[in-house]
Amino acid sequence: MKNAIGELEEYVRNFQTAPSLGAMPRRTLFDKGINGPTGAHVIEELHTPLNLAYVTFTTGTSAFQNITGVTWEEIPGRAEASGRALEQAGLKKGDSILVSYPPLVNVFSKKGLEEYGLKWFFPEVSGRDALLLSLIKERPSAVIGESSFLRSCLESAFKLELQGELPKNLVFLAAGTPLDSSLPEAAEKIQGKVHDLYGCQEFGWLTLDGVPLRDDISLFEAEDGNHDLIAGGLPTGDRFTLNDKGHICNPDGKIITYSRKRTVPEMEVTVLETTASSGETLEKLARTILRIKARIVRTSPELKTNAEKTVLSLGPNTGQHFLINTKEKTKLFDTLLDSQLAYQRESKTDPAWIKGR
Repeated sequence: MKNAIGELEEYVRNFQTAPSLGAMPRRTLFDKGINGPTGAHVIEELHTPLNLAYVTFTTGTSAFQNITGVTWEEIPGRAEASGRALEQAGLKKGDSILVSYPPLVNVFSKKGLEEYGLKWFFPEVSGRDALLLSLIKERPSAVIGESSFLRSCLESAFKLELQGELPKNLVFLAAGTPLDSSLPEAAEKIQGKVHDLYGCQEFGWLTLDGVPLRDDISLFEAEDGNHDLIAGGLPTGDRFTLNDKGHICNPDGKIITYSRKRTVPEMEVTVLETTASSGETLEKLARTILRIKARIVRTSPELKTNAEKTVLSLGPNTGQHFLINTKEKTKLFDTLLDSQLAYQRESKTDPAWIKGR
């Protein structure tokens, strides 16, 4: 019996393929590039599935903060959109950006910032005064944060008569909430330039100053004359005014992102046709999107598989629907399908958790 126990012990120590806790790979705040202070979170370790590049959380501006999963297959699209935003904002390789709220890095993705060649850093502590101090001492090329928070930071600088100590030609990337219309005027006083960066943790950056950053953006006119913004075949849940006179930050930007309203009722997606060979795969994908992107996706009872392209029907439970049926406009949805197929081919399972044994 003792020999058997010894042999088992040697096998567990030397021949098991599953790692011990100490040998498990770790993805820290530093690894994600969000290693900055925040007053709204605790730092918690969790087991993240290997098929996800990382997990993050929605900002909670319209509801309770929800967990969001980002797949590896999505990262190139996020990085490309981020690069477009940074380039259009006039930033260049080697520039630095002060990030007021660390989780905003997840919208770019660390890889997106690294590929563009941008350096980023955070205030020593979370708060307006700390942000102002970092602007003065570190002198970044740009700062990103919620627009009213950035405006209040500038107001503090004027109140303390420190406006002359701020970096000239500072780029303000207003993100997270609709643009505070008084920020551009405040920034102009220090020769700064404001850009309105719209996006979400679920899908990355989507527009800059009313101009789409992704080729798979669609707009659906609602009954009230505003337009629902669709990213790669999936509704963002946001509705905007379109105006030919242009965005306050760019006359060529037609999507007035500071007019944002939430979509009520929320739009649902029905898959009519898919390039996948199995309806079961689409059912799994629908559940995946609901869980990691908080979007309702259903499959049609007459679903056509092995199709040449994806065909999606979008709309509320009742009322007008519209189709998205070009490969260009369903790119994000198709990327998530690729993620589902990769997961099924290369399932990252744990030998202690295999159902049916």
